[in-house]
Amino acid sequence: MSSEQTTGNEPALISQLSVVEGEPLADRATGYTAIYEELRQRLEGGDTSRA
Repeated sequence: MSSEQTTGNEPALISQLSVVEGEPLADRATGYTAIYEELRQRLEGGDTSRA
């Protein structure tokens, strides 16, 4: 996949990252973990639809 390909979800991801970056340092890990899990599920879910 090229870096130029988009899914239309980039504004939402940028917004989520902005919120996490604005949180106190102690709370950021939880926010980043939630984003990571969401992205992981999307990527792994894409693999299961191919049969």
